[in-house]
Amino acid sequence: MKAAIVVFPGSNCDRDLAVAFREAGAEVTMVWHKDDHLPDGTDIVGVPGGFSFGDYLRCGAIAARSPISQSVIAHAARGGYVLGVCNGFQVLTETGLLPGALMRNANLKFVCKPVELTVATAASAFTEGYAKGQRITIPVAHHDGNYQADAETLAALEGDDRIAFRYVDNPNGSAADIAGVLSANRRVLGMMPHPERAADAAHGGTDGVAMFRSLVGALAPA
Repeated sequence: MKAAIVVFPGSNCDRDLAVAFREAGAEVTMVWHKDDHLPDGTDIVGVPGGFSFGDYLRCGAIAARSPISQSVIAHAARGGYVLGVCNGFQVLTETGLLPGALMRNANLKFVCKPVELTVATAASAFTEGYAKGQRITIPVAHHDGNYQADAETLAALEGDDRIAFRYVDNPNGSAADIAGVLSANRRVLGMMPHPERAADAAHGGTDGVAMFRSLVGALAPA
């Protein structure tokens, strides 16, 4: 399975994401934001956390218009997989690959700590390594992680089983405690918590490992 990790100016979790994929058995290539194409045979694109372009305008807004982002959009349109974490989630909403928006945290403070999540669906390549309803602990580190969408979009996400994770104790004010959402074809996931930071016991937890292993297992035969 081949993973491509996009690197923007200001990305700071790109290496962590690459390590998590490699440890799960993926072949990983780092891709600079000015590149206009993904490596041949890419199965999944990882859009990492950080502060792309200094979070000017809106978080992820400039990154969403980088040359490589057009290739990511085309990859998703072909049915390719995409994982956006934290700032990567913000980028994916700015590209239109995922609905909604990430707003300033309700308490107007940067939140950086491990949080407990509930796995809201196991029906995706990202979450099938977990059981629906399972509680896992994944770190967050964000100032603009307050997920919001209009009532119609929230109802559609609920009705289509596209909410991937929910916060147990909502740290940022997100609507319906949403921590991660899936695209309509279930091949694009955006989430604010960092599973790549919970993929090594030396870092304090391994609850993110199942995501990377299930992705590699699901996409390896492709």
